[in-house]
Amino acid sequence: MKISVVTAVMNGRDTLPAMLDSLRTQTYVDVEHVVQDGGSTDSTLAYLHAEGHPNMVLQSSPDSGIYDAINQGIRRATGDIVGLLHADDTLAAPDVLAQVADALANPEIDGVYGDLQYVARDDASRVIRNWTAGPYSAAHLKRGWMPPHPTLYLRREVFARSGLYDTSYRIAGDYEAMLRFLTSGKVRLGYIPQVMVQMKMGGVSNRSFAHMIRKSREDYRAIRRHGVGGVGTLVAKNLSKLGQFRTV
Repeated sequence: MKISVVTAVMNGRDTLPAMLDSLRTQTYVDVEHVVQDGGSTDSTLAYLHAEGHPNMVLQSSPDSGIYDAINQGIRRATGDIVGLLHADDTLAAPDVLAQVADALANPEIDGVYGDLQYVARDDASRVIRNWTAGPYSAAHLKRGWMPPHPTLYLRREVFARSGLYDTSYRIAGDYEAMLRFLTSGKVRLGYIPQVMVQMKMGGVSNRSFAHMIRKSREDYRAIRRHGVGGVGTLVAKNLSKLGQFRTV
């Protein structure tokens, strides 16, 4: 089965080499890299043309934000399985996509996810936060649980059935989509108990206090929209992160 890895990028030249190296070294070979560039003004496009993945399909066009760019990439994807790899993230081991393919050989599941590490932006060897997701249970949603979005790989039929990312969300569109997939979409998920992705700290959701407030409002909107709780769910979602930070 073909795996489409979608990357939405805008002026990402500095972080592209590490991301692309992690994709090139995957042992699984039936991979399509769908790159959706938002109109970069640095050397992103030149670097991609020179050093991009052998099976890269690149498009550069305006978008209305990250979720619109991701949606454009997903629409262009031709794989049986679709996942995301942001320009400043890396696949944590050479066998990540092989593990995804092995898990999704089981027709009883619609998608898979694994664990995530947050690393220092200036030193990828320094792990700041370990997100060990654990197996999925519907009861966990009311306690603010969700699979680490960068590790999520879904059969393309999930998007056909449940829709793409809601662009009215500017920061929490991934959370809303995952709640939708798991509630009304009834997606059946498998869990791969290994670190699948390393993600650099300093993303849009925690860039500033104003961004964190907006994210909390959008999270709460998604929680209420999909009937998985209320303020308590939002509080539990945020508190669950505290134990993930390393103390040394």
